[in-house]
Amino acid sequence: MDPLDIPLLCRRAREASRRLATTDGAARNGALRNIADALVNHQEELLAANHLDTDRARQAGTSEALVDRLVLTSQRIQAMARGVLDIAAQVDPVGEVTGMSRRPNGLLVGQVRVPLGVIAMIYEARPNVTVDAAALTLKSGNAVLLRGGSDARFSNEALGRVLRRAVGEAGLPEDAVQILPPLDQEATRLLLAQSGLIDLVIPRGGERLIRFVSENARVPVLQHYKGVCHLYVDEGADLDMALRLVENGKVQRPGTCNATECLLVHRSEAASLLPRVATRLLELDVEVRACPVALPWMPGARMATDDDWGHEFLDKILAVRVVESLDAALDHVARFGSNHTEAICTRSYERSRRWLQEVDASCVLVNASTRFNDGGELGLGAEIGISTSKLHAYGPMGAAHLTTLKWIVQGDGQIRS
Repeated sequence: MDPLDIPLLCRRAREASRRLATTDGAARNGALRNIADALVNHQEELLAANHLDTDRARQAGTSEALVDRLVLTSQRIQAMARGVLDIAAQVDPVGEVTGMSRRPNGLLVGQVRVPLGVIAMIYEARPNVTVDAAALTLKSGNAVLLRGGSDARFSNEALGRVLRRAVGEAGLPEDAVQILPPLDQEATRLLLAQSGLIDLVIPRGGERLIRFVSENARVPVLQHYKGVCHLYVDEGADLDMALRLVENGKVQRPGTCNATECLLVHRSEAASLLPRVATRLLELDVEVRACPVALPWMPGARMATDDDWGHEFLDKILAVRVVESLDAALDHVARFGSNHTEAICTRSYERSRRWLQEVDASCVLVNASTRFNDGGELGLGAEIGISTSKLHAYGPMGAAHLTTLKWIVQGDGQIRS
């Protein structure tokens, strides 16, 4: 792609965002329903493009856990379509007026929710992100520039054709959704420098991508950082429940950012739980990397190294550590966590409250799998990302998180003295 085209594409997105900001919710919901129908009706086209990406990934020796992040199936396409319809059914966040009050001088003061404008999304793998991001930005009245990774190039190009056509047929500007090809570093830097045209950049991927975007952006950045997610099994916990949480968190989809990467076990439960965990994970072809205390209770495990703590494996690999107390578990999470997702399995109300209060993460869970930190599972319909920074959102970002509040003031001739 000619880098000189990037400012032009951004200007087109800016113009589209101005038109979107004046549309009503019904028009935007109509576009979303068009998208849902188009995804289902063009499955063969989408699956054919996706096969090109997955075949290339397998030929390159990509692990099956990471290939799974690329795979589209008929069921997954239908699930994406349902997610788009869920977004369409949500209350329109644009135009919501809050906090109206009368000042002593008679002014009526409040705030109204408005779109951010133009959002650039830079992400890796997972072509479903393309659909989720397009749907959420349309719902919230924003235009979006989507730059996926080279591993999903053909899938994203096919999705882009389907999305843009559906938006245009609904009477909205096609340039509200633009699919950028994978860009080299020079072109990406140019994209990140479009101050005045781009209002927010959301990088979603590995540590290298996040660092590159943060260091080169001349526009605000909201980070979707890596998911180093822990499950802590507390003293006296329900061990049957703990085993279910470990299996679901690690194995259901190990290549996702909310998969469990590290299991922390209170010493009093290690002898009872860890052999069961080792047996089950061995059956499921999960590699266990255990600390010296855990290792004797986990046949088939290998010794963990310092690099295994705080590592996002995105594969069927689990780090396991025995800790002496809740305080030790909290210290481990504070040191090695990534502010993404942290779970505790406990019967203690007091310790569950401490976990909820003291753990700093975008989603903190009690007696539930880390896999629930997901926009769809938390009632948002879908997410454009899981923010691990705190301004202006923390956790899964739905349509409302892609808006901001502006002040509105109504008077009858007041002047300031």
